[in-house]
Order: sequence, then C-alpha cells, then structure tokens
Amino acid sequence: MGRIRVVIPVLDNCPLFELAVPCEVFGRDRLDLSPDWYDLRLCRTADGEQESLSGLWLRAPHGLEAMRTADLVVVPACADGSYRPPDTLLEALVAAHERGARVAALCSGAFVLAAAGLLDGREAATHWMHAADLRRRHPRVRVNERALYLDDGDILTSAGTAAGIDLCLHIVRRDFGAAVAAEVGRRMVIAPQREGDQTQYVSPAVPVPAPDKGLAPVLTWALERLHEPLTVPRMAERGAMSTRTFIRRFHQETGLTPIRWLTQQRVVRARELLETTRLPVDVVAERSGFSTGNGLRQHFTKLLGTTPSAYRRTFQGAGGAQAAGRRARATSAADEEVSIEV
Repeated sequence: MGRIRVVIPVLDNCPLFELAVPCEVFGRDRLDLSPDWYDLRLCRTADGEQESLSGLWLRAPHGLEAMRTADLVVVPACADGSYRPPDTLLEALVAAHERGARVAALCSGAFVLAAAGLLDGREAATHWMHAADLRRRHPRVRVNERALYLDDGDILTSAGTAAGIDLCLHIVRRDFGAAVAAEVGRRMVIAPQREGDQTQYVSPAVPVPAPDKGLAPVLTWALERLHEPLTVPRMAERGAMSTRTFIRRFHQETGLTPIRWLTQQRVVRARELLETTRLPVDVVAERSGFSTGNGLRQHFTKLLGTTPSAYRRTFQGAGGAQAAGRRARATSAADEEVSIEV
C-alpha cells in the first residue's frame, strides 16, 4: 500500500490543541505498528511565520503544493466562523479532493471546508457552540450538532477539542484496523472510542420565562415538584386557565410543549444527581420525576445520546465522587432515621 501522506495546513490564529492532535496521532513514528504508517507534512497558508491563537509563532516547512500529493488533508480548527481562509487554500483543498484525497476537518475547521464548497449538501459535525453560526453562514450544509464525528467517506468532520482525537483515531481504525487504533489510544492514554454524542457535554439550557411574568410562577412551582406526577391539566389549573389555553400560552413563551419542557427539566435534574451523588439510577429516576429507571434511561439516552451510568462515569470525578459518597451516606442515614420514626 505504501505510506499514507497526511498534509495539515496551518491556519492563521489557529487554536493549538486541534493543530497538535493530528500531529500526535499521524506524525509520531509508529512504524512498529505498520510499515505503511502515515507520513505527515505541515504546510503554511501564508508567507513566513504564522501566529497561533495563544500567541505562539509557527513555521511550517512546506507550502500548499504539498497538498498535490496528499492522501489525507486534515484541516485543524480556525479561530471562529469569521475566519476568512485564503483563496489559495480553498483552491488547494478542492483540487486535492477532486484528485481523490480524503479531506477532514476538526471542530471549527468545518467552516473552511464549507467555504470551499466541500460540505454543500452534506451532513457535517462541528463544536456545538459553533453549530448555529455554521448553519447561518453556510445554509447548504446539514449541520449535526450532536455527533462527535461524521465519516462521509471522502469528507470527515468532528466536533470540538477531544472529538478531534476521536475522529483521528477513527481514521486510524479505518486505515489499519481496530487493534492498531486501540494501541494508539493506549499510548495516548485515552479511550479508543467514546460512548454517546456531544449533547452530553452541552450546558443545559431549558427555557424559563422571566420571574413574575407570564407563566413563570407556574413553572417555578413545577420545578419544585418535578418528583411528583405532574400533568398538563394540573399545571393549567395552577395557572388558572383551561388546558387548551395553557398549552398555547406555554408554547408561545417557551417554544416547547409542556410535556417536552417537563421531560427536559427532569433530565437536567437527573444530570445534577448523577454528577453529585452516588444514588442508584432507580432512585435518581424517582427523585427527578421518572417513575422507573427504565423511563429515565429511555429519555436520557434520547436527549443526551448516552446512558445515565455512562454519563456518571464521564462526569463524576474522584473528588466529586468522594463528596457524593458522603452526601449519599448522609442521605441514606437520614432516610433510615425517618423510616424508624415512622
């Protein structure tokens, strides 16, 4: 097969992490894993040195002509969606793709591929914080803000930061097999493949109207009773209106149906409990308003793309786990005390 030529264009004002990731995965000498291991080239996209986002000056040894022999081009992240890639870079990317090279973008590097027209009509991943901007600037791109990475054969894109590692290891898995990718992951001390999608990393943002306006008093009342069997008629009664009027007003003020809002709020509550306690999943389900652990798992997986147990493993650190353990023991003792009194 021969060694696989990887070319990385260095972008002005680029974040260093997303530039370093493909250098680490593809640029390290790993010929012990395969004699056909990658041959990495860095190419400049402007004359002379280029400044990174953190102020470090970078000097790439090759020009854009290196793309003419690339088997894989990996575009690192750019500063943000306002970055204007040079026409020479866009032309080189299109030419490399037309010649048969795979083209990948990490995080906001998707804006560069979109500017080149390579994502038109395609589904593409990017960091969830950039998704709306990418969709607005490039409406012909089908933006997927959930995926950690997407492989469309000749075009590959990833979400932000660590998801760039996920995509690069996926490429290794595709080129050399799962065993080699797993070994690279072990050497980098990371999981060769992560569970779920990036929605589990998005900060919860469930709409609540301004205090003391509209339905805010009803929603505040509901938030204090998420563990109870709340119904739309019960919430409408609290708001002193008919169920039909309540549903219409609710959608006007939040953009959601009452049931969808309740489900999202209960998932937010479950996330908090999973992060800060060691309560069993069935108890988390009960305290967040889901009647059973299976009910929690179903809604949690649908909204966040991962299971409650996997979410807890990801987000409950050692220090938090110890504190959670203390809280769980205190809660358990308190529950036991109440039980004895009753």
